[in-house]
Amino acid sequence: MHRALVRLLVTGTLLFGTIYVGWRWGFSVNWAAWWIAVPLVVAETYSLIDAYLFGLTVWRIKERPAPEPPAPDATVDVFITTYNEPVEMVMATAREALAIRHPHTTWVLDDGDRPEMRDAAAAGGVQYLTRTENWRDRPRHAKAGNLNNALLLTEGEFMLILDADQIPDPRILDHTLGYFRDDRVALVQTPQWFSNVTPSDPLGSQAPLFYGPLQQGKDGWNAAFFCGSNAVLRRDALMQLGIVGYVRDVRHAVDRALRTSSRVLTKAARTTSSDAGGEALEKVREAVSHARNQVSLGVPVSEVTWALRGAVDAASRTVVDEDLRSIRADLAVINALTQAGIESDPGSVLVHDEALDALAERDLSPLASLTAVAGLVRAVDVGLDDEAQPMMPLATVSVTEDMATCMRLHGLGWSSVYHHEILAHGLAPEDLGTMLQQRLRWAQGTMQVMMRENPLVQRGLTVPQRLMYFSTMWSYLSGFATVVYLVAPVLYLCFGVLPVEAYGLEFIAHFVPYIVMNQLLFLVVGRGVKTWRGQQYSLALFPLWIRACTTAASNVVLGTPLGFVVTPKTRQATAGFPVRLVLPQLIASVVLVSAAIVGVVRLLLGADNTGIGTLVNVLWVGYDLVALSVIFQAALFRGPDSEVEPPAV
Repeated sequence: MHRALVRLLVTGTLLFGTIYVGWRWGFSVNWAAWWIAVPLVVAETYSLIDAYLFGLTVWRIKERPAPEPPAPDATVDVFITTYNEPVEMVMATAREALAIRHPHTTWVLDDGDRPEMRDAAAAGGVQYLTRTENWRDRPRHAKAGNLNNALLLTEGEFMLILDADQIPDPRILDHTLGYFRDDRVALVQTPQWFSNVTPSDPLGSQAPLFYGPLQQGKDGWNAAFFCGSNAVLRRDALMQLGIVGYVRDVRHAVDRALRTSSRVLTKAARTTSSDAGGEALEKVREAVSHARNQVSLGVPVSEVTWALRGAVDAASRTVVDEDLRSIRADLAVINALTQAGIESDPGSVLVHDEALDALAERDLSPLASLTAVAGLVRAVDVGLDDEAQPMMPLATVSVTEDMATCMRLHGLGWSSVYHHEILAHGLAPEDLGTMLQQRLRWAQGTMQVMMRENPLVQRGLTVPQRLMYFSTMWSYLSGFATVVYLVAPVLYLCFGVLPVEAYGLEFIAHFVPYIVMNQLLFLVVGRGVKTWRGQQYSLALFPLWIRACTTAASNVVLGTPLGFVVTPKTRQATAGFPVRLVLPQLIASVVLVSAAIVGVVRLLLGADNTGIGTLVNVLWVGYDLVALSVIFQAALFRGPDSEVEPPAV
């Protein structure tokens, strides 16, 4: 019954939304003010696409029955990842991890390599790991690198990953390992729930919409996400991912070497006048082109490079023979001219100027180019020595390793499961600065994945899986649309600029059904869970989303480092109201309030003769202000005084 109602509301929302946006494009864009009218209708189109992706996600909400009991002989490593969190916090998690019922080995993965952490782990009966010497002076890849290091040093068939503050329930393995009786399941993700969040949740930490309908909806499309903690993974799946990644990286290295070789050979062919040399270069160019095709077809790189080396060696022998003949001829000329010089001046042993001029005009041998090509092919780093280890099972292309890793697993045909039961509870940020730092990292990592491994073009993913990943990435573009939504009513109320051809009953008739159906959909999908906080933050964090997009693009395109900062697990000291953190929202709010006042005054003075237009835009401003208000509540929040009990799900 619930699924049917959700689908009915999805259909209604998308139908009314499509009618509204179609009407906006076809009949109500004020082309006289195109500079704001077009951005506004583009922003509305963006929001409609977002609604389509949301509707697709919740169309197949999956409510799983309890899994079978786990196999009694299933071996498990419990990994507790830490860098600089308080030792006592880590050990509190470790002690609870030791109490997990299913047999397992508990490991503290200390990326900070702290002696006090090592000693505490030993005293508590917990295994301890830090990076091996191989990682010295090489990229560390943050949490992904920490886990990749541990994967090659441990042996459990499965692994439970916990952040340093995530206290596990003793039943967590009993309630999740049973899913792995299906040999294609690589991941079981459970919710992240936080014990230090008040019911009002001003920082929006609990994310009940994501750890509920959205994850259940993605699960219905076999696209449930790995979220970095409170998840169980199959080692074989990750190791396969590591092997595939190693092969992919070597292929990329070979392809780069071949592309460079093509450029070297092309340049050499333009400058040589030797027939034999030109012919040899052309043969090697054909061999390089063939090698690139072979690599793209999946032929083992060892076979490709071996064949290419043979072609280069054969061409080099031809060129050497030609060079030897040329050298002999040059020596004969030099000898004749020098002998003539000696006969005319017995005291001179200098080479005649004519001989030097003749040699200077000769083309350099193409042998140097062929030698360079041979060196490029032989220098391909099949050991990937620039990395600490050749295999990196967890993805390192992003500061958030979880999404990229999960997408690659799905691309290899593995399945994922979302188990909707709170089986661990952790600590959320307790101040605005920490929350913003955390959200920025999430958004940056997601956009890195979008730009480096766009799911829409990844092999192996089903169409719904592509869209499930893309929908999350798409949502972070909302910051740009929000700027338009904030500016448009200000322009109308202050200056009478009409982005819409006319605000009137026709506008209301098209817009109201769409927005009402949309809000009803959220209400029904949430089943009483508060989803409004998430909607507020989608708008209120617009400066953060824009920053995430621009910095991620700079990182991917220009190589600008993002850095990786571990989210503090304790409350950060703040003095007074943090104006700096909310300055863009504060300015926006002042402008919106001022615009509403100006708009009403203009209406009263007769400067605006459409009361409906003013009413619509004042209501629009009111909605924006209510959404933005959450950031100011968050700025004043200082965390709860006691823990909150987890709800039953």
